[in-house]
Amino acid sequence: MKIVIFGFALLLIAVLLMGVRVFFTKKGEFPNTHIGASKAMQDRGIHCATSQDREWSRKESPVEQLLKSDKL
Repeated sequence: MKIVIFGFALLLIAVLLMGVRVFFTKKGEFPNTHIGASKAMQDRGIHCATSQDREWSRKESPVEQLLKSDKL
């Protein structure tokens, strides 16, 4: 039983220490570690895989462009 209580206490302390900034500051929020939010990555033109997939799925394929055009 002592091991369970000790483990729970250790887990609670770890969670509190990881969230000090969030729990104890005004407007506390977890840092945004998303690649798309990084200024350095944006400058290099690097996006996350999800954003790139979404962008590619919105693009029209060359076949669809040809079928829609009047050049046939």
